[in-house]
Amino acid sequence: MSEPTIRLRAGRRAWIGLGVLGLPTILLALDLSILYLALPRLSADLGATNTEQLWITDIYGFVTAGFLVTMGTLGDRIGRRRLLLIGAAAFGAASILAAYSTSVAMLIGARALMGLAGATLMPSTLALITNMFRDPVERATAIAAWTSCFMVGAAVGPVVGGTLLEHFWWGALFLLGVPVMVLLLVTAPFLLPEYKDVAAARLDLASVVLSLAAILPLIYAGKVLAVSGVTIVPVVAATVGIAASIAFVARQRRIASPLLDLRLFRNRPFTASLFILMVGLATQSGIVLLISEHLQVVDNLSPVRAGWALMPASLAMIVGCIAAPIGARRIRPGWLIAAGLTITAAGYVMLAQIDGARDLRLLIVGAIFVFFGIGPMAVFSQDLIVGSVPPERAGTAAALSETSGDLGIALGVAVVGSISTAVYVERLDFLPWTLPTGVAQLARESIGGAAEAARRLPSPLGDELLRRAQSAFTAGLHTAAVASAVVNVGLAIIAVMVLSQRPSSTPARSPQSPPPPTTRARRAAS
Repeated sequence: MSEPTIRLRAGRRAWIGLGVLGLPTILLALDLSILYLALPRLSADLGATNTEQLWITDIYGFVTAGFLVTMGTLGDRIGRRRLLLIGAAAFGAASILAAYSTSVAMLIGARALMGLAGATLMPSTLALITNMFRDPVERATAIAAWTSCFMVGAAVGPVVGGTLLEHFWWGALFLLGVPVMVLLLVTAPFLLPEYKDVAAARLDLASVVLSLAAILPLIYAGKVLAVSGVTIVPVVAATVGIAASIAFVARQRRIASPLLDLRLFRNRPFTASLFILMVGLATQSGIVLLISEHLQVVDNLSPVRAGWALMPASLAMIVGCIAAPIGARRIRPGWLIAAGLTITAAGYVMLAQIDGARDLRLLIVGAIFVFFGIGPMAVFSQDLIVGSVPPERAGTAAALSETSGDLGIALGVAVVGSISTAVYVERLDFLPWTLPTGVAQLARESIGGAAEAARRLPSPLGDELLRRAQSAFTAGLHTAAVASAVVNVGLAIIAVMVLSQRPSSTPARSPQSPPPPTTRARRAAS
């Protein structure tokens, strides 16, 4: 008698549940992109200094990145839906606190609470998707839709934020999340099933502390390096993070119930996907920052017009995410990732050809190629990460996926920004001798500083300084784009070598998992 066929395809309830999971994803992406527009107003109302403004914007990402691994593992233990609901309630409450903050300290504290709640949402949503969609094709489609939700939120964030700020006060940006979280709390118990690891042990608090000590300093060092260059503070922070990482790994190998099961990294597709996701997002995030500056300082576009200029690229990434699962019906994911990264590399090559403000169209087209090619990588890397581990480890895998992305973004801004800055400073070594010393120093600090310095000078001299600074900045963009193109070609080769082989139909079983039921046991259960 033949083996009974186990149905993997998801039902209508799962697809409606996917729409529910898309709500917090869009919101979190919105939250990342709209706060920058509100900074001038809230800074004026609360009297925030430049340093305090940085903490208002960055504390959310720091706390989220620090707690992702902890929350992903906690979701495996207490239940992913339960953790999602707890996080949604906490995020809504923290959003109200942020909206009605009466001081800078209160707002920074509220943003930290939002980051802690946000750390529960992203790994929970991705892990639930993995559990709800067991069929590989459907899972890839669901993750593509989930990734597209994030892209939609990031793309429309400036438009939504600008519209709200035209009619309401800055706190309305935070209140935007309250109805979304209320809707999630109402619908999730009916549409989302619960999943957890029934054999999970207690959370190891020492490992939680070590994970925070490892991740937070590394993220902080990456951000400071991007702004201030190599100084004692980011070097010390990076050293502390590396030392804590070593101690964290040593403890995970020693204890019986680790916070992070290091055996996951023995899976080559899992490890390769994490690496490709981190490095791919690193190059993209660094280049996007340079493109945004180029649009405003070299192409002389306003922030709003610069946002609209990047809208086609954001839409191209959504198209790439949606098209990826369709292509997977005939082509293996590893080849699709490699093809996408090759397209991205071609986009970087286009960016290396722009000639100042005269090539705005080429810059936009290059950005479209970069974003479109990233789509398959974003979808299938995360699909391979969560799909190549046992179901009871999906929360941990999802958290590692998010942490890898956050580390990649921070390091990308630092490394790519440093490459561009080095070229920029070298090109500005020979400035007109008639420039005052303080003005020349300000111009060498950044392209924004050069624009400010040019405004202080008489027209002929100021125009010449700005022209040279714009040329130097474009040269820095060229170098960073070429380096990013080379890196993405390398990632494409890794994808072909490691990820193009046909995967097994089910992920490998965890050593702690019970053996699969026999045919007789399955028949008895039915």
